[in-house]
Amino acid sequence: MKGLLPYTLQINGRLLDLSEPHVMGILNVTPDSFYAGSRKQTGREIARRVEQILEEGGTMIDIGAYSSRPGAGHVSKEEEMSRLRHGLDILRQVDAGAVVSVDTFRADVAAMCVEEYGAGIVNDISGGEMDSRMFGTVARLGVPYVLMHMQGTPQDMQREPHYGDVVAEVMQYFARRVQLLRELGAKDIILDPGFGFGKTLAHNYELMNRLELFDILELPVLVGVSRKSMVYKLLDCTPDEALNGTTVLHTLALLKGASILRVHDVKACCEAVRIVRQMLNPK
Repeated sequence: MKGLLPYTLQINGRLLDLSEPHVMGILNVTPDSFYAGSRKQTGREIARRVEQILEEGGTMIDIGAYSSRPGAGHVSKEEEMSRLRHGLDILRQVDAGAVVSVDTFRADVAAMCVEEYGAGIVNDISGGEMDSRMFGTVARLGVPYVLMHMQGTPQDMQREPHYGDVVAEVMQYFARRVQLLRELGAKDIILDPGFGFGKTLAHNYELMNRLELFDILELPVLVGVSRKSMVYKLLDCTPDEALNGTTVLHTLALLKGASILRVHDVKACCEAVRIVRQMLNPK
């Protein structure tokens, strides 16, 4: 939060101000996401989750239908689309104007969600590596794009992650991919270092420790650490017991300049934002 640059995003004809951090609530319409509490499949469960995110202060909803946990099973494009249509139909019934991010690495799925349901952000765990048409698609759609770093694929990313300098290599990766996006005409780009995606525990904490260095790229940074293994493995607990550790990491990320926090526990995260804001601006 300290020293946040005045970033903005163009979403469905509106300007979203990122001068203060935003909280993105996770909506998983999957049966197998790593945190059981995030799995929502019935209409009632999905509607209640959307209401909860908004009531607790979330300003974005990230909907995903393909589990990216380590070793997750493959889901066909048709199944992913079917799950997302079900979830987005209900989401739009609850709040037609909510800012929606779609979590997908497939260009066709992203286009469907934007063109049919007005999704305002595309969140791609693969940084365009798993579908060569993704960059051109988001440039054509004109929507903000979350460019995430991942070493490997969800099926093999945690087998043997290796780096010389994880921060330098992720930064170099971003520089190359951002240039490609710019050449295609993409405008609003958000960087996600990819905590837990092809990184060891040490890599994850090195990224967090030096997160402010990504400011040099002059793009907003999204941090997704909610209830991940970097918390529960370090603290020898389960994802269900990882809220306290998650909140500590959210607080550190805010102090190091994160613009968006992608979270399961919206209320706790919004409270962290308020506390850090008050500490830095004690008026």
